[in-house]
Amino acid sequence: MNPNIETAFALAKQQYAALGVDVDQALATLATIPVSMHCWQGDDVGGFEAEAGNLTGGIQATGNYPGKARNATELRRDLDLAMSLIPGAKRLNLHAIYLESEVPVARDQIEPKHFANWVNWAKAKGIGLDFNPSCFSHPLSADGMTLAHPDPEIRRFWIDHCKASRRVSASFGQALGTPSVMNIWIPDGMKDLPADRLGPRQRLMAALDEVLAEPLDEAHHIDAVESKLFGIGAESYTVGSNEFYLGYASSRDIALCLDAGHFHPTEVISDKISAASLFVRHLLLHVSRPVRWDSDHVVLLDDETQAIANEIVRNDLLALVHVGLDFFDASINRIAAWVIGTRNMKKALLRALIEPIALLRQAEQQGDYATRLALMEETRSLPWQAVWDYACAQEGVPVGTDWLAVVKGYETEVLSARR
Repeated sequence: MNPNIETAFALAKQQYAALGVDVDQALATLATIPVSMHCWQGDDVGGFEAEAGNLTGGIQATGNYPGKARNATELRRDLDLAMSLIPGAKRLNLHAIYLESEVPVARDQIEPKHFANWVNWAKAKGIGLDFNPSCFSHPLSADGMTLAHPDPEIRRFWIDHCKASRRVSASFGQALGTPSVMNIWIPDGMKDLPADRLGPRQRLMAALDEVLAEPLDEAHHIDAVESKLFGIGAESYTVGSNEFYLGYASSRDIALCLDAGHFHPTEVISDKISAASLFVRHLLLHVSRPVRWDSDHVVLLDDETQAIANEIVRNDLLALVHVGLDFFDASINRIAAWVIGTRNMKKALLRALIEPIALLRQAEQQGDYATRLALMEETRSLPWQAVWDYACAQEGVPVGTDWLAVVKGYETEVLSARR
Protein backbone atom coordinates (compact mmCIF):
# COMPACT_ATOMS: atom_id res chain seq x y z
CA MET A 1 0.00 0.00 0.00
CA ASN A 2 1.15 3.53 -0.76
CA PRO A 3 2.76 4.89 2.46
CA ASN A 4 1.08 8.27 1.90
CA ILE A 5 -2.32 6.59 2.05
CA GLU A 6 -1.36 4.80 5.28
CA THR A 7 -0.06 8.01 6.86
CA ALA A 8 -3.17 9.99 5.91
CA PHE A 9 -5.36 7.19 7.26
CA ALA A 10 -3.51 7.09 10.59
CA LEU A 11 -3.97 10.83 11.03
CA ALA A 12 -7.64 10.60 10.09
CA LYS A 13 -8.16 7.81 12.64
CA GLN A 14 -6.79 10.06 15.35
CA GLN A 15 -9.20 12.87 14.46
CA TYR A 16 -12.19 10.55 14.41
CA ALA A 17 -11.13 8.79 17.62
CA ALA A 18 -11.17 12.16 19.38
CA LEU A 19 -14.89 12.28 18.50
CA GLY A 20 -15.50 8.76 19.75
CA VAL A 21 -15.57 7.12 16.32
CA ASP A 22 -14.01 3.68 15.77
CA VAL A 23 -12.87 3.91 12.16
CA ASP A 24 -11.73 0.28 11.97
CA GLN A 25 -15.17 -0.91 13.04
CA ALA A 26 -16.78 1.40 10.51
CA LEU A 27 -14.65 -0.06 7.72
CA ALA A 28 -15.49 -3.60 8.82
CA THR A 29 -19.19 -2.74 8.71
CA LEU A 30 -18.93 -0.99 5.34
CA ALA A 31 -17.36 -4.09 3.80
CA THR A 32 -20.48 -6.10 4.68
CA ILE A 33 -23.15 -3.70 3.30
CA PRO A 34 -24.11 -4.91 -0.16
CA VAL A 35 -25.21 -2.42 -2.79
CA SER A 36 -27.33 -4.01 -5.52
CA MET A 37 -26.11 -2.76 -8.89
CA HIS A 38 -28.69 -2.69 -11.66
CA CYS A 39 -27.95 -4.64 -14.83
CA TRP A 40 -29.94 -2.29 -17.05
CA GLN A 41 -27.35 0.51 -16.96
CA GLY A 42 -25.16 -1.66 -19.22
CA ASP A 43 -27.51 -1.91 -22.18
CA ASP A 44 -29.97 0.99 -21.80
CA VAL A 45 -32.82 -1.21 -20.46
CA GLY A 46 -33.01 -3.20 -23.66
CA GLY A 47 -32.84 -6.74 -22.37
CA PHE A 48 -32.26 -9.90 -24.39
CA GLU A 49 -35.68 -11.06 -25.46
CA ALA A 50 -35.77 -12.36 -29.02
CA GLU A 51 -38.12 -9.56 -30.04
CA ALA A 52 -37.30 -6.63 -27.79
CA GLY A 53 -39.69 -3.71 -27.97
CA ASN A 54 -39.11 -0.01 -27.56
CA LEU A 55 -38.98 1.32 -24.02
CA THR A 56 -42.40 2.28 -22.73
CA GLY A 57 -44.12 3.10 -19.48
CA GLY A 58 -42.29 6.25 -18.42
CA ILE A 59 -38.87 4.75 -19.17
CA GLN A 60 -36.31 6.41 -21.39
CA ALA A 61 -32.57 5.92 -21.76
CA THR A 62 -31.24 8.93 -23.61
CA GLY A 63 -27.95 9.11 -25.47
CA ASN A 64 -26.17 6.91 -27.97
CA TYR A 65 -22.72 6.41 -26.49
CA PRO A 66 -20.97 3.59 -28.33
CA GLY A 67 -20.20 0.22 -26.79
CA LYS A 68 -23.37 -0.93 -25.04
CA ALA A 69 -23.68 -4.63 -24.25
CA ARG A 70 -25.46 -6.54 -27.01
CA ASN A 71 -25.91 -9.83 -25.20
CA ALA A 72 -25.68 -11.31 -21.71
CA THR A 73 -22.08 -12.46 -22.15
CA GLU A 74 -20.97 -8.92 -22.96
CA LEU A 75 -23.06 -7.51 -20.13
CA ARG A 76 -21.49 -9.89 -17.60
CA ARG A 77 -18.02 -9.01 -18.87
CA ASP A 78 -18.78 -5.30 -18.42
CA LEU A 79 -20.15 -5.95 -14.94
CA ASP A 80 -17.02 -7.92 -14.02
CA LEU A 81 -14.92 -4.87 -14.80
CA ALA A 82 -17.22 -2.43 -13.03
CA MET A 83 -17.41 -4.55 -9.88
CA SER A 84 -13.63 -4.93 -9.78
CA LEU A 85 -13.36 -1.15 -9.41
CA ILE A 86 -15.77 -0.84 -6.48
CA PRO A 87 -14.88 -1.83 -2.89
CA GLY A 88 -17.09 -3.78 -0.52
CA ALA A 89 -20.00 -6.18 -0.93
CA LYS A 90 -22.11 -6.05 -4.08
CA ARG A 91 -25.19 -7.68 -5.56
CA LEU A 92 -26.75 -7.62 -9.03
CA ASN A 93 -30.34 -6.65 -9.77
CA LEU A 94 -31.82 -8.35 -12.86
CA HIS A 95 -34.97 -7.64 -14.84
CA ALA A 96 -36.96 -10.46 -16.40
CA ILE A 97 -36.09 -9.24 -19.91
CA TYR A 98 -32.46 -10.26 -19.27
CA LEU A 99 -33.25 -13.96 -19.69
CA GLU A 100 -31.19 -16.17 -21.99
CA SER A 101 -32.97 -18.57 -24.32
CA GLU A 102 -32.35 -19.89 -27.82
CA VAL A 103 -36.07 -19.70 -28.55
CA PRO A 104 -38.49 -16.88 -27.72
CA VAL A 105 -40.08 -17.15 -24.27
CA ALA A 106 -43.30 -15.37 -23.37
CA ARG A 107 -42.94 -13.37 -20.18
CA ASP A 108 -45.62 -15.37 -18.42
CA GLN A 109 -43.60 -18.53 -19.19
CA ILE A 110 -40.17 -17.58 -17.84
CA GLU A 111 -38.46 -20.20 -15.67
CA PRO A 112 -35.32 -20.43 -13.53
CA LYS A 113 -33.54 -22.28 -16.36
CA HIS A 114 -33.62 -19.10 -18.45
CA PHE A 115 -31.38 -17.41 -15.86
CA ALA A 116 -29.02 -20.30 -15.16
CA ASN A 117 -26.01 -18.49 -16.62
CA TRP A 118 -26.64 -15.53 -14.32
CA VAL A 119 -26.82 -17.80 -11.29
CA ASN A 120 -23.59 -19.58 -12.24
CA TRP A 121 -21.88 -16.23 -12.74
CA ALA A 122 -23.13 -14.90 -9.41
CA LYS A 123 -22.10 -18.09 -7.62
CA ALA A 124 -18.58 -17.81 -9.04
CA LYS A 125 -18.38 -14.20 -7.85
CA GLY A 126 -19.88 -14.93 -4.46
CA ILE A 127 -22.65 -12.34 -4.85
CA GLY A 128 -26.42 -12.37 -4.53
CA LEU A 129 -29.01 -11.67 -7.21
CA ASP A 130 -32.18 -9.59 -7.00
CA PHE A 131 -35.02 -9.63 -9.51
CA ASN A 132 -37.85 -7.67 -11.15
CA PRO A 133 -40.76 -8.64 -13.38
CA SER A 134 -40.65 -6.49 -16.53
CA CYS A 135 -44.10 -4.91 -16.87
CA PHE A 136 -43.19 -2.53 -19.71
CA SER A 137 -41.92 -2.48 -23.30
CA HIS A 138 -44.42 -5.13 -24.41
CA PRO A 139 -47.47 -5.14 -26.71
CA LEU A 140 -49.71 -5.87 -23.72
CA SER A 141 -48.45 -2.80 -21.87
CA ALA A 142 -48.77 -0.44 -24.83
CA ASP A 143 -51.88 1.31 -23.51
CA GLY A 144 -50.29 2.05 -20.14
CA MET A 145 -52.00 -0.58 -18.01
CA THR A 146 -50.81 -3.99 -16.78
CA LEU A 147 -51.87 -5.41 -13.38
CA ALA A 148 -54.65 -2.82 -13.20
CA HIS A 149 -55.83 -3.37 -16.77
CA PRO A 150 -59.63 -3.48 -17.24
CA ASP A 151 -59.29 -6.42 -19.68
CA PRO A 152 -59.12 -9.57 -17.53
CA GLU A 153 -57.13 -11.48 -20.16
CA ILE A 154 -54.40 -8.84 -20.28
CA ARG A 155 -54.45 -8.58 -16.51
CA ARG A 156 -54.09 -12.39 -16.34
CA PHE A 157 -50.96 -12.27 -18.51
CA TRP A 158 -49.24 -9.82 -16.17
CA ILE A 159 -50.37 -11.68 -13.05
CA ASP A 160 -48.87 -14.87 -14.47
CA HIS A 161 -45.68 -13.00 -15.40
CA CYS A 162 -45.28 -11.78 -11.83
CA LYS A 163 -46.02 -15.26 -10.46
CA ALA A 164 -43.36 -16.75 -12.73
CA SER A 165 -40.96 -13.99 -11.69
CA ARG A 166 -41.44 -14.84 -8.01
CA ARG A 167 -40.46 -18.45 -8.70
CA VAL A 168 -37.37 -17.30 -10.58
CA SER A 169 -36.47 -14.97 -7.72
CA ALA A 170 -36.87 -17.72 -5.13
CA SER A 171 -34.62 -20.00 -7.19
CA PHE A 172 -31.90 -17.33 -7.00
CA GLY A 173 -32.09 -17.21 -3.22
CA GLN A 174 -32.08 -20.97 -2.89
CA ALA A 175 -29.09 -21.39 -5.21
CA LEU A 176 -27.01 -18.52 -3.80
CA GLY A 177 -27.85 -18.71 -0.11
CA THR A 178 -29.04 -15.12 0.15
CA PRO A 179 -32.63 -13.94 -0.35
CA SER A 180 -33.49 -12.31 -3.66
CA VAL A 181 -35.48 -9.10 -3.28
CA MET A 182 -38.05 -9.05 -6.08
CA ASN A 183 -39.51 -5.64 -6.77
CA ILE A 184 -42.80 -5.12 -8.59
CA TRP A 185 -43.09 -1.82 -10.44
CA ILE A 186 -45.80 -1.18 -13.00
CA PRO A 187 -46.35 1.84 -15.29
CA ASP A 188 -50.14 1.83 -14.86
CA GLY A 189 -51.74 5.24 -15.03
CA MET A 190 -53.40 7.79 -17.27
CA LYS A 191 -52.18 10.70 -19.32
CA ASP A 192 -55.23 12.83 -18.59
CA LEU A 193 -57.68 13.07 -15.72
CA PRO A 194 -59.48 9.78 -14.99
CA ALA A 195 -63.14 9.55 -14.11
CA ASP A 196 -62.46 6.53 -11.90
CA ARG A 197 -59.44 6.51 -9.62
CA LEU A 198 -60.71 3.75 -7.34
CA GLY A 199 -61.46 1.00 -9.85
CA PRO A 200 -57.90 0.54 -11.14
CA ARG A 201 -56.61 0.44 -7.57
CA GLN A 202 -59.15 -2.21 -6.65
CA ARG A 203 -58.01 -4.28 -9.63
CA LEU A 204 -54.36 -3.76 -8.72
CA MET A 205 -54.94 -4.84 -5.13
CA ALA A 206 -56.75 -8.00 -6.23
CA ALA A 207 -54.07 -8.77 -8.83
CA LEU A 208 -51.24 -8.35 -6.33
CA ASP A 209 -53.05 -10.54 -3.82
CA GLU A 210 -53.20 -13.28 -6.45
CA VAL A 211 -49.53 -12.78 -7.37
CA LEU A 212 -48.48 -13.16 -3.73
CA ALA A 213 -50.82 -16.07 -2.94
CA GLU A 214 -48.13 -18.76 -3.30
CA PRO A 215 -46.13 -18.90 -0.04
CA LEU A 216 -42.37 -18.63 -0.58
CA ASP A 217 -39.58 -19.00 1.96
CA GLU A 218 -38.33 -15.55 2.98
CA ALA A 219 -34.88 -17.06 3.35
CA HIS A 220 -34.92 -17.26 -0.46
CA HIS A 221 -37.26 -14.50 -1.62
CA ILE A 222 -38.55 -11.12 -0.41
CA ASP A 223 -41.46 -9.38 -2.18
CA ALA A 224 -41.38 -5.60 -2.67
CA VAL A 225 -43.69 -3.05 -4.32
CA GLU A 226 -42.59 0.30 -5.73
CA SER A 227 -44.62 3.48 -6.05
CA LYS A 228 -44.30 6.33 -8.51
CA LEU A 229 -45.73 9.84 -8.69
CA PHE A 230 -46.07 10.11 -12.48
CA GLY A 231 -44.37 9.15 -15.71
CA ILE A 232 -44.54 9.67 -19.45
CA GLY A 233 -48.07 8.69 -20.45
CA ALA A 234 -49.18 8.77 -16.80
CA GLU A 235 -48.84 12.45 -16.06
CA SER A 236 -52.23 12.83 -14.37
CA TYR A 237 -52.76 9.59 -12.47
CA THR A 238 -50.62 6.70 -11.25
CA VAL A 239 -52.45 3.66 -9.93
CA GLY A 240 -49.56 2.50 -7.73
CA SER A 241 -49.09 5.65 -5.68
CA ASN A 242 -47.02 5.89 -2.51
CA GLU A 243 -50.14 5.88 -0.34
CA PHE A 244 -51.43 2.76 -2.09
CA TYR A 245 -48.21 0.82 -1.75
CA LEU A 246 -47.42 1.93 1.80
CA GLY A 247 -50.82 0.62 2.82
CA TYR A 248 -50.43 -2.51 0.74
CA ALA A 249 -46.91 -3.36 1.93
CA SER A 250 -47.73 -2.82 5.59
CA SER A 251 -51.00 -4.78 5.44
CA ARG A 252 -49.48 -7.70 3.48
CA ASP A 253 -46.19 -7.75 5.43
CA ILE A 254 -43.98 -7.29 2.38
CA ALA A 255 -41.22 -4.83 1.53
CA LEU A 256 -41.82 -1.26 0.42
CA CYS A 257 -39.56 0.20 -2.27
CA LEU A 258 -38.74 3.91 -2.14
CA ASP A 259 -37.23 5.25 -5.35
CA ALA A 260 -35.46 8.60 -5.08
CA GLY A 261 -36.94 9.79 -8.37
CA HIS A 262 -40.55 8.75 -7.86
CA PHE A 263 -41.84 11.63 -5.81
CA HIS A 264 -42.62 15.32 -6.16
CA PRO A 265 -39.45 17.36 -6.81
CA THR A 266 -39.66 18.83 -3.29
CA GLU A 267 -39.95 15.39 -1.65
CA VAL A 268 -36.97 13.26 -0.63
CA ILE A 269 -36.93 9.61 0.36
CA SER A 270 -34.43 10.20 3.18
CA ASP A 271 -37.26 11.78 5.16
CA LYS A 272 -39.52 8.75 4.54
CA ILE A 273 -37.14 6.00 5.68
CA SER A 274 -37.66 6.31 9.43
CA ALA A 275 -41.44 6.68 9.09
CA ALA A 276 -41.84 3.70 6.77
CA SER A 277 -39.53 1.57 8.92
CA LEU A 278 -42.15 1.60 11.68
CA PHE A 279 -44.68 -0.23 9.51
CA VAL A 280 -42.69 -2.65 7.29
CA ARG A 281 -40.02 -5.22 8.12
CA HIS A 282 -38.08 -4.60 4.90
CA LEU A 283 -37.37 -1.42 2.96
CA LEU A 284 -35.92 -1.50 -0.54
CA LEU A 285 -34.25 1.69 -1.76
CA HIS A 286 -33.69 2.60 -5.38
CA VAL A 287 -31.08 5.32 -5.09
CA SER A 288 -31.12 7.52 -8.16
CA ARG A 289 -30.80 11.19 -9.08
CA PRO A 290 -33.88 12.87 -10.52
CA VAL A 291 -33.34 16.03 -12.55
CA ARG A 292 -36.66 17.91 -12.79
CA TRP A 293 -38.47 14.57 -13.12
CA ASP A 294 -37.72 10.87 -12.79
CA SER A 295 -34.81 10.99 -15.22
CA ASP A 296 -32.59 8.51 -13.36
CA HIS A 297 -29.25 10.29 -13.63
CA VAL A 298 -26.06 8.77 -12.22
CA VAL A 299 -25.95 8.96 -8.43
CA LEU A 300 -23.84 11.82 -7.06
CA LEU A 301 -22.36 12.22 -3.60
CA ASP A 302 -24.85 15.00 -3.05
CA ASP A 303 -26.83 16.05 0.03
CA GLU A 304 -29.72 13.65 -0.59
CA THR A 305 -27.52 10.61 -1.19
CA GLN A 306 -25.69 11.42 2.03
CA ALA A 307 -28.97 11.98 3.88
CA ILE A 308 -30.23 8.56 2.75
CA ALA A 309 -27.10 6.88 4.10
CA ASN A 310 -27.24 8.88 7.33
CA GLU A 311 -30.84 7.87 7.97
CA ILE A 312 -30.01 4.20 7.53
CA VAL A 313 -27.01 4.30 9.85
CA ARG A 314 -28.28 6.77 12.47
CA ASN A 315 -31.42 4.74 12.98
CA ASP A 316 -29.63 1.37 12.99
CA LEU A 317 -31.62 0.15 9.97
CA LEU A 318 -28.90 -1.75 8.13
CA ALA A 319 -30.70 -5.06 8.74
CA LEU A 320 -34.03 -3.69 7.48
CA VAL A 321 -32.91 -1.67 4.45
CA HIS A 322 -31.82 -3.18 1.12
CA VAL A 323 -29.83 -0.64 -0.89
CA GLY A 324 -30.20 -0.80 -4.66
CA LEU A 325 -29.39 1.61 -7.48
CA ASP A 326 -31.55 2.63 -10.42
CA PHE A 327 -30.20 4.89 -13.14
CA PHE A 328 -29.50 4.50 -16.84
CA ASP A 329 -27.35 7.00 -18.66
CA ALA A 330 -26.63 6.23 -22.30
CA SER A 331 -24.80 9.52 -22.92
CA ILE A 332 -21.53 8.48 -21.21
CA ASN A 333 -19.43 5.35 -20.89
CA ARG A 334 -21.85 2.92 -19.24
CA ILE A 335 -19.24 1.20 -17.10
CA ALA A 336 -18.05 4.56 -15.81
CA ALA A 337 -21.65 5.36 -14.89
CA TRP A 338 -21.87 2.17 -12.81
CA VAL A 339 -18.57 2.87 -11.08
CA ILE A 340 -19.27 6.53 -10.33
CA GLY A 341 -22.77 5.88 -8.99
CA THR A 342 -21.92 2.82 -6.92
CA ARG A 343 -18.73 4.28 -5.45
CA ASN A 344 -20.70 7.38 -4.48
CA MET A 345 -23.28 5.25 -2.64
CA LYS A 346 -20.46 3.45 -0.86
CA LYS A 347 -18.81 6.77 0.04
CA ALA A 348 -22.07 8.04 1.51
CA LEU A 349 -22.41 4.89 3.63
CA LEU A 350 -18.83 5.27 4.86
CA ARG A 351 -19.35 8.91 5.82
CA ALA A 352 -22.49 7.90 7.71
CA LEU A 353 -20.63 5.15 9.56
CA ILE A 354 -17.86 7.51 10.74
CA GLU A 355 -20.20 10.28 11.80
CA PRO A 356 -19.95 11.00 15.57
CA ILE A 357 -23.46 9.74 16.15
CA ALA A 358 -23.10 9.34 19.92
CA LEU A 359 -22.08 12.98 20.35
CA LEU A 360 -24.86 14.17 18.05
CA ARG A 361 -27.48 12.23 20.00
CA GLN A 362 -26.12 13.45 23.31
CA ALA A 363 -26.31 17.07 22.23
CA GLU A 364 -29.83 16.59 20.91
CA GLN A 365 -31.06 14.87 24.05
CA GLN A 366 -29.65 17.72 26.14
CA GLY A 367 -31.38 20.31 23.96
CA ASP A 368 -27.98 21.64 22.86
CA TYR A 369 -28.91 22.23 19.25
CA ALA A 370 -26.01 24.60 18.63
CA THR A 371 -23.54 21.81 19.39
CA ARG A 372 -25.56 19.42 17.25
CA LEU A 373 -25.44 21.77 14.28
CA ALA A 374 -21.77 22.59 14.81
CA LEU A 375 -20.82 18.90 14.88
CA MET A 376 -22.89 18.13 11.79
CA GLU A 377 -21.15 20.89 9.88
CA GLU A 378 -17.66 20.04 11.11
CA THR A 379 -18.02 16.45 10.00
CA ARG A 380 -18.34 17.67 6.43
CA SER A 381 -14.69 18.74 6.45
CA LEU A 382 -13.25 15.84 8.45
CA PRO A 383 -10.78 13.69 6.46
CA TRP A 384 -13.24 11.00 5.38
CA GLN A 385 -11.50 10.85 1.99
CA ALA A 386 -8.38 9.46 3.65
CA VAL A 387 -10.49 6.68 5.15
CA TRP A 388 -12.12 5.97 1.78
CA ASP A 389 -8.76 5.82 0.00
CA TYR A 390 -7.52 3.37 2.61
CA ALA A 391 -10.63 1.21 2.19
CA CYS A 392 -10.04 1.06 -1.57
CA ALA A 393 -6.31 0.35 -1.25
CA GLN A 394 -6.95 -2.31 1.37
CA GLU A 395 -9.15 -4.21 -1.10
CA GLY A 396 -6.86 -3.66 -4.07
CA VAL A 397 -9.38 -1.33 -5.73
CA PRO A 398 -8.09 1.77 -7.59
CA VAL A 399 -7.77 4.87 -5.42
CA GLY A 400 -9.14 8.24 -6.50
CA THR A 401 -9.73 8.45 -10.23
CA ASP A 402 -7.20 5.73 -11.07
CA TRP A 403 -10.13 3.50 -12.03
CA LEU A 404 -10.91 5.80 -14.95
CA ALA A 405 -7.76 4.77 -16.83
CA VAL A 406 -8.84 1.13 -16.51
CA VAL A 407 -12.26 1.92 -17.98
CA LYS A 408 -10.74 3.99 -20.78
CA GLY A 409 -8.40 1.14 -21.67
CA TYR A 410 -11.34 -1.28 -21.75
CA GLU A 411 -13.24 1.12 -23.96
CA THR A 412 -10.38 1.19 -26.46
CA GLU A 413 -9.78 -2.55 -26.42
CA VAL A 414 -13.32 -3.92 -26.06
CA LEU A 415 -16.17 -1.43 -26.32
CA SER A 416 -14.93 0.28 -29.48
CA ALA A 417 -15.26 -3.03 -31.37
CA ARG A 418 -19.00 -3.24 -30.65
CA ARG A 419 -21.22 -2.00 -33.41
